[in-house]
Amino acid sequence: MSSIYHFFFSLVKTKSEFVRVDHLDNFPFDERLLSCRNKGVFPDLAIRISKQGETYSGGELIELKDSKTYSVASFNSTIPSSRKKTTDIIVNTNSLIYKQMREKGENPEDLPERQVFYLVRGRKSGCVKVCLVHGSFFETVQIKNLIQQSFAQVLEEGLMTSGEHLSEEVQQKLTELLSRQDYFRRVRDVPNASVKLRFRIMTEVKAQANILDSRRYPQIKENSLNLILPLHGNREQLLEQFQSVGKEENVPEAFETICFKHPLNGDFLVFQTMLLNEQG
Repeated sequence: MSSIYHFFFSLVKTKSEFVRVDHLDNFPFDERLLSCRNKGVFPDLAIRISKQGETYSGGELIELKDSKTYSVASFNSTIPSSRKKTTDIIVNTNSLIYKQMREKGENPEDLPERQVFYLVRGRKSGCVKVCLVHGSFFETVQIKNLIQQSFAQVLEEGLMTSGEHLSEEVQQKLTELLSRQDYFRRVRDVPNASVKLRFRIMTEVKAQANILDSRRYPQIKENSLNLILPLHGNREQLLEQFQSVGKEENVPEAFETICFKHPLNGDFLVFQTMLLNEQG
């Protein structure tokens, strides 16, 4: 987990840029911390992995979500999640992500599963909110179950409209077959058709998970930069790690530590600093 703290403190050091840059893609991220950087492809950023004895740490995947309102931008490429398998983002050794990581001297296979974070920025009336938030804030139902239950609703609606009947066993089998997200990434080529078809899943954040909403999450102040982590009885450990990396990074900023309850997924811990000083 310490690598995400290093990344967060690198944001703190250049936090005024969140007010200045028009697009998050143009933010001056510390390239020394990254193993890859993309645009329009998940992940937008990946933190380098590091070997610690016989194990590996780091490797977090980060997707940028930029909005000119206080609503979280929709997820157009992948359904938000707390973790992703490396094989889900690297299809083969010819992929751009794989090549970038290898060029940085990293073997992607060393870390088969990686944590996911979302760097969310919202702007409204000249004010800015920035949150580096763990994917579990958005993934409150496993992706497979989310897709499966969504298709079950479509199937139920279709059967009700048509008056047709399928046994519960057949309905369950159909929804299970369609519950794999990778099916929708492939282009479908139908004989004699002059176009190809690709189904695309878009994900929108519900109101109760809109971290930028001041009414639901007053803890996230305007003109603030926030690191938001799931809190599962390890508050003191998270505090200790955060403070330790802060000293290592020699960041003199004062941080407010806040706890709040997610309406669907338990407690979260926030480390918050203001983007602007008192003089702006």
